[in-house]
Amino acid sequence: MMIAPATLSGRLPLYLRLMRLDKPIGILLLMWPTLWALWLAADGVPPLHVVAIFVLGTALMRSAGCVINDYADRDFDGHVERTRTRPLATGAVTIREALLLAAGLSLVSFVLILPLDPLVRWLSLPALFLAVSYPYTKRFLAIPQAYLGIAFGFGIPMGFAALQGEVPAIAWLLLLANIFWAVAYDTEYAMVDRPDDLKIGIKTSAITFGRFDVAAVMLCYAVAFGLIAAVGVAAGRGPWFFGGIAVAAGIAIYHYTLIRDRDRARCFRAFLHNNWVGAVLFVALVIDYVAFPAA
Repeated sequence: MMIAPATLSGRLPLYLRLMRLDKPIGILLLMWPTLWALWLAADGVPPLHVVAIFVLGTALMRSAGCVINDYADRDFDGHVERTRTRPLATGAVTIREALLLAAGLSLVSFVLILPLDPLVRWLSLPALFLAVSYPYTKRFLAIPQAYLGIAFGFGIPMGFAALQGEVPAIAWLLLLANIFWAVAYDTEYAMVDRPDDLKIGIKTSAITFGRFDVAAVMLCYAVAFGLIAAVGVAAGRGPWFFGGIAVAAGIAIYHYTLIRDRDRARCFRAFLHNNWVGAVLFVALVIDYVAFPAA
């Protein structure tokens, strides 16, 4: 067991690692769909204070989710090459500390949304449930990445609720698109850990898809972009947005060149590269609203 510093200043780096703030990719993959939703819900530029609340809330809840994930996987992480040095796996952070940290982050996130529409507060309850329960789905769901897609995309209905006071059909369509996107990128991620996951009995889409894993990833990308295009049509978006979808599809094709040989390092690189997929779609949406403002 690792001997950890006793002072708060000495322990703070451990807490930051537990929250994965040194690896912001998770925050970005949560943030992009939320920003898509806010711009679509506002039919243009949303109020700055609402954007700030959701961006900060995204960072806090992703951090809480990482702590909960490491708590749930504390008996497994030590047996996986990529996760064996995590603070809970090594004993550098105690279970009590982790649970208090997750609770504190969740509480601050809830306080942030208090000024918003009451529906947002109600939606925060299933959002919290999804964040807490996701790590345990890897024990029994064949494709837990689909559940992750719901959890990572729940900022979408919350964003619409904050700005429209309701969750229209287009929000659920965008959430469905996010589920397919999440299955695509998190399967790339799971391809990195597949040898270790097979040994310890964790279920992942990479294991479930088997030799069809690469084809499944590309199919999920295609479905996700098709659904996002349908959202664009429903929202009356113009050529800039659909051009952004085309660029994102090009990035996905590049991912095929990275994952086709199933090299672990290249699969992880493809996973990280999904930040650019989300960013391209967001920038295209913003430019499209500038070029073709809502009537």
